[in-house]
Amino acid sequence: MAAAAIASMAAGLAALPIPGPGGGSPRYRRRFRRGDCLLAGRVRARGALERAPCAVCGRIGWAAVSEYQYYEFLAVDRPLTQKELQSVRALSTRARITSTHFSNEYHWGDFRGDPHRLMEQFYDGHLYLANWGTRQVMLRLPAAQLPLTAVEPYCCEDALEAWTNDRYTILDLRYSPDEGDDWDEGEESALSAIVGVRTELAVGDHRALYLAWLVGLALWELQDDDETAYQNEHEPPVPAGLAQLTGPQQALADFLHLDADLLAAAAEASPSLDQTPGNDPGLAHWIAKLPAREKDALLLRAAQGSAPHLGPELLGRYHTETATPLAVHSERRTAAQLLDAAAARRTVRARARTADAARGR
Repeated sequence: MAAAAIASMAAGLAALPIPGPGGGSPRYRRRFRRGDCLLAGRVRARGALERAPCAVCGRIGWAAVSEYQYYEFLAVDRPLTQKELQSVRALSTRARITSTHFSNEYHWGDFRGDPHRLMEQFYDGHLYLANWGTRQVMLRLPAAQLPLTAVEPYCCEDALEAWTNDRYTILDLRYSPDEGDDWDEGEESALSAIVGVRTELAVGDHRALYLAWLVGLALWELQDDDETAYQNEHEPPVPAGLAQLTGPQQALADFLHLDADLLAAAAEASPSLDQTPGNDPGLAHWIAKLPAREKDALLLRAAQGSAPHLGPELLGRYHTETATPLAVHSERRTAAQLLDAAAARRTVRARARTADAARGR
């Protein structure tokens, strides 16, 4: 009797008019994972459906895939106090929490905390990942090292937002495609590789900001906007070294699924790092001219360990006061020009593959 009831329920569920590819929200078109079934759980707004055999009746149909969300926070500059840890632990009973780290994953549930507020109060880095394609990285730096005015030219609604409180500048870098995206196992470990971007930004290296702007441009291209809009939008200042990304910058580009052809097209106007004024011997001359009293104060802060960012702070001051930022203010290309250049690269590569395939036959 019970088996017959289950089989009847499965048949009824399989017959429901559940939208698949070509109908309904694109957020329902996701990867099927073995063991998931129409009876495994209800389909949520951010859940997933895939065409696969039902584990109960064997019938091919649209199966519910479990929702998956991953949250991680890192405290880099200082550990959380006991009082701060109590505040964080109140947000989750299952999370792995230490004085420098928070991580947890959710299936069908959600995190009770506010990541923006946690970044403002406690943490220096945050990573969010969901199996419907959304990826997010947040980074916090002292406002003295990365003023909001330095970030604003690179901000775009879909990929990079920034704000400040009394002490910090917080960056919110996102990739959230409307049509969903593949979810790769192992991406949860990306934050430890990406967080080094903070130090690079603190010394005036804005390549990570430009990468985020490119991610936003690629997402904008998918909206198929009017061509005039792409022609009227110009790129922000182009940093040097886009063809020579650091490990943290490459990890960020990979996590945000930055299109390699678009990056290569953008790098054509980016000079090599050894051609930039930031690597000239002027830094030693600038330090030599600092007042003796200021040097003594800086050395005292370094010896006492009260200035964990003293090096980046000095380099940031040097770039600001000597007007030698790591960016080239040359003629700005339009969004249309960048997108066309990336498309041309894809065409060349596709033709090369076709030619190689023809020679192999």
